[in-house]
Amino acid sequence: MYEEIDVISHSCVRIQGNATVYFDPFEMPDAPHDADIVCVTHDHYDHFSPDDLRRVLHDDTVLVVPKSMEENRELTDMHRRHLVHNVHFMAPGETLQIGDTTIETVRAYNVGKNYHLREYDWVGYVLTTNATRYYIAGDTDAHPENLFISCDVALVPVGGTYTFDAKEAADFVGKIRTQAAIPTHYGTAVGHREDGARFVCEVKRAHPHIQALERMRFALSRESLRRD
Repeated sequence: MYEEIDVISHSCVRIQGNATVYFDPFEMPDAPHDADIVCVTHDHYDHFSPDDLRRVLHDDTVLVVPKSMEENRELTDMHRRHLVHNVHFMAPGETLQIGDTTIETVRAYNVGKNYHLREYDWVGYVLTTNATRYYIAGDTDAHPENLFISCDVALVPVGGTYTFDAKEAADFVGKIRTQAAIPTHYGTAVGHREDGARFVCEVKRAHPHIQALERMRFALSRESLRRD
């Protein structure tokens, strides 16, 4: 089930169906140039990677980024060099319709730590496509602005330090309304490869009504590919 979802590496998610939608392309092992839409949650290097963006973009790709990235130099340079043509800047709480695909933004921020502050206006996304609502949380903790989420599938960070750890993420998906949950943001830039399995076990133990699935491919970085 949910075979249309592919967690390629870290927080890099691809959802295929009515449109091919990427979130936070990072450590792409190949260059498929197949993205109809790319959504970026914030401008940290492991979420906004111009090199990886170029590997999924084609001439008609729509790029969606937080409004707070309007002055981002790397993004401005990509636009100046005609590497990206169609960019939408979204503030938290906004909705965008692209063909049959609906994109909503939800604030993503930390509580009790200073890595992702609320005032930065960084976001997660609720994507509605394939007659399914997908919540891609971004780098976040639980807070009053994301506990109202209602979705079919929640993709949540579990690597700890900068976001939820596996236990906190499991507690979070038990509080929102979702039918399934998939771990992200672990085993590469932060966390351990075992964090995904820990999350799945914790969800199954504490919230057996939620289907917990691992979808991480742990794609080899291009540096690893070159070394081989």
